Amino acid sequence: MNIKPRRRAVLGLTACGGNVGGSSSSGDFPSKPITLTVGQAAGGSTDLIARAVADGAGKDLGVSMPVVNKPGANGALATQEVAGKPADGYNLILLNASLITITPLAVSEKEKVNLDDLDVLKGLSQDDYVMVASKASGLKSLDDLKKSTKKLSFGTTGVGTGSQLAQALLLKQAKIQGTEVPFDSGSPALAAVLGNQVQVSTIQLGEAKSQIDAGKVTPLLVFSSERNQFLKDVPTAVESGYDIPVSQYRAIAAPKGLPAEVKDRLVKSIDAALASDAYKSFNEKNLLTPKETSGDEVVSDWNGLAAKYKDLTAKYDISLTSK
Repeated sequence: MNIKPRRRAVLGLTACGGNVGGSSSSGDFPSKPITLTVGQAAGGSTDLIARAVADGAGKDLGVSMPVVNKPGANGALATQEVAGKPADGYNLILLNASLITITPLAVSEKEKVNLDDLDVLKGLSQDDYVMVASKASGLKSLDDLKKSTKKLSFGTTGVGTGSQLAQALLLKQAKIQGTEVPFDSGSPALAAVLGNQVQVSTIQLGEAKSQIDAGKVTPLLVFSSERNQFLKDVPTAVESGYDIPVSQYRAIAAPKGLPAEVKDRLVKSIDAALASDAYKSFNEKNLLTPKETSGDEVVSDWNGLAAKYKDLTAKYDISLTSK
């Protein structure tokens, strides 16, 4: 077994300063663990999705795929860090669509993340927002909300979120008066509506479903383009006549410039994970709707939503930074 010539070749590439991971061994990919970075804290829905995909993809690839959490700036810091790493397939990022479609409406130009810096591999799932009302409010439908003469407060999951955008657009388009109250996540927004500190909150379905099922809050509508499979009797804002298709989507991406064979192998491993019974059960348990689109479709869809949301906020004079 002649090892020395191969070692000299690798040393030569290193001395030239080339991208060794991306150019010298893609045919042997993968030969070591692949890191999947998440720009949100451990235990949240984005983190759980990352771990479910990493488990199945790692098994298909025959290497471990550790998940590393680096929360901050809605995932912008982690995404920018991964985008700057070598395009060799050993560093991936779990993306939230809101980072691309909504966050740019609330941050400075230099803080924005651009999909042009990434190779998007695969879309994963859709997580819908639902507007719920407290039992004490007596609100049972969107019509009740529109006709109400009470002073109402509306909770959101925070500034620059899909919750804030969806709710602000509805209030403007339906000409509903009220005070918007941003919380720092879905849990306090739900707690506030349970206690009637706010009469209405818009949060992700996974956070609200147990309280909906228990009859402690009333779902008024969802903000997805089509009815949610887990809330089939609840109308969408779109079917109610309002141009508000807002959901959270997720995808996996890598630094720009992956070798074709490495990209194909990664996509194949993600597809294998998504097709597994374990992952399908995970989606159902966490009330996630599959949105398993190609990387090219993700880029087209998310950039389209970013443009749409920018136009809608301008049209209805909505500022996501002022609430």
